[in-house]
Amino acid sequence: MAKPPETDAPKKKRGPSVLAWVLMAMIIGGLGGFGVTNFGGGTQSIGTVGTREIDANDYARALKQEINAFSAQIGQPIGLPQAQALGLDRQVLQQVITRAAIDNENERIGISVGDAVVADQVAGMNAFHSTAGSFDRETYRQALQRNNMTESIFEAGLRSDLSRTILQGAVVGGFVAPKALVDTLYAYDGERRGYSLLRLREADLPAPLPAPFDADLKTYYDTNIAAFTRPEAKRITYAEVLPDDLAQTMPIDDKALQDAYNSRLSEFQIPEKRLVERLVFGTEAEATAAKARLDAGETFEALVAERKLALDDVDLGDVSKSDLGAAGDAVFALASPGVVGPFMSDLGPALFRMNAILAAQNTTFEAAKPALLIELQTDAARRAIGDKVNAVDDALAGGGTIEDVAKEQGLKIATTDYASGADDNDPIAAYPAFRKAADKMAEGDYAEAVLLDDGGLVVLRVDSTIPATARPIEAVHDKLVEAWTAAALAKALGDHAAIVKAAVEGGASLGAYGIVSVATDADRRSFVEGAPPSLMQAVFAMKPGDLQVIEGPGFTALLRLDTITAAPVDGDAAKAERETLATGAQQAIASDAFTLYSNALTSEAGITLDQAVINAVHAQFR
Repeated sequence: MAKPPETDAPKKKRGPSVLAWVLMAMIIGGLGGFGVTNFGGGTQSIGTVGTREIDANDYARALKQEINAFSAQIGQPIGLPQAQALGLDRQVLQQVITRAAIDNENERIGISVGDAVVADQVAGMNAFHSTAGSFDRETYRQALQRNNMTESIFEAGLRSDLSRTILQGAVVGGFVAPKALVDTLYAYDGERRGYSLLRLREADLPAPLPAPFDADLKTYYDTNIAAFTRPEAKRITYAEVLPDDLAQTMPIDDKALQDAYNSRLSEFQIPEKRLVERLVFGTEAEATAAKARLDAGETFEALVAERKLALDDVDLGDVSKSDLGAAGDAVFALASPGVVGPFMSDLGPALFRMNAILAAQNTTFEAAKPALLIELQTDAARRAIGDKVNAVDDALAGGGTIEDVAKEQGLKIATTDYASGADDNDPIAAYPAFRKAADKMAEGDYAEAVLLDDGGLVVLRVDSTIPATARPIEAVHDKLVEAWTAAALAKALGDHAAIVKAAVEGGASLGAYGIVSVATDADRRSFVEGAPPSLMQAVFAMKPGDLQVIEGPGFTALLRLDTITAAPVDGDAAKAERETLATGAQQAIASDAFTLYSNALTSEAGITLDQAVINAVHAQFR
């Protein structure tokens, strides 16, 4: 447990404790001097382990590196709040604490590396090489200078890293996975099982499922009332104006409509096109010979295959006459599918097959006018709403109520009981911006204006909180019938499965009750689509000949275990798998040992963390 900051502690020794990969990332990625420059009282330490201070810059750089790495992994940037929600900040804090503990122990027992080792490491770093490929002191100096570092600080950090590696290697280097452990893991992982599975469905029931009586529904409703209870809601008064509300009032003159039509003429005047394939040959003679073969009855597909191509390789899609160059006139002269050529193309002499005619589409201005009018009016409405935003914000800032704003700006007022995640919210809650604002607002907060993604504007205020309330049975009738039916079907199938199980145990054939799926080589990672995890768990818990009913959401089946095949003892594959398991077990043991060792060092040396400085580091990320 971390101690509170101590004000009367003796002066601590400070030394950089940055892993080599962090140092290199800092130089190559330009992370040096990140944000953290000065904190209250002049300290730049987030805490201590023993006599070793944990430099705030080290923590900031490591945290930045971790956030960047995770962002790259998921393909989108994340901020500090998301990183904290994922626990990345705690992971990084533990890492720098562990490094400080190792550094503190190295200092106590006197482990270090000499100047020559540090010099060799620096000289070997590509970031400090000249264009000739060798170490260049000026490049080294400039790289450090760009990252606000001195040679002494960088080399001290590198020395700590190398020294730490010595102690870490001594701790984790001597472990070997016990043979008994590897044997057990291999036998467990390599075992295979064969089974037969009879999945039962509603059609397999001996009688149709009866429709529920009102009493059945009422009983189910009362027993499962939580499923029919609306979550706690916020009663929200809101004023809205949407583009559709204003669009028809927006004046648009004929010139604007004509200009819009002209600017998008390619949408309204689409020339005739053809679906065409092009088969290119090396020479004119080859193309001419191929055309003769086509005329004699050879298929175009055969010619394509002969050139080791697929039809997708020769497909040009829908093209206009101008797209085809010299072949354009001939292709567009065809009244039905056919092959023309050879004609020269940009890839060489080619045959062209036309497969379909796409007629020209000519939409006149008069025909396009209604759709254009709606578009332009809607755009104008969005702009008009945008012009209201400042006035609405000013009115709210001046103490105006939603009712005042609605009256002044022509917004419609309504009330909704909004429950986050509910499936019966009013249509206004379909807007993500509304939901986001409603979720964060509480009763008593000032009204807030929010722009919607379609250009609309809504002003909302939370008036009160509505407790979770059971929906009336009449209001959930369809959902209730669906839920009752699913539960009744699951029970009926389970009962039927038990009857089938008893019959099979009595000597009946499993296949007499339906289609049986057979698996002969299932491992522990196998799965069956739609089946619950308990299926494979049962497969590897049963004995050959055992029968078991497997039930899950929307799934009922009778399972029989047929065979158990032990992991193979001999062969290259078996040897490779054992080696992989042995390596993994060895690494896991070594990792656990190092964790225990570093925790013991931390506990023995004592740890002090300054949360104020940690918070100051975090503030640099916002």
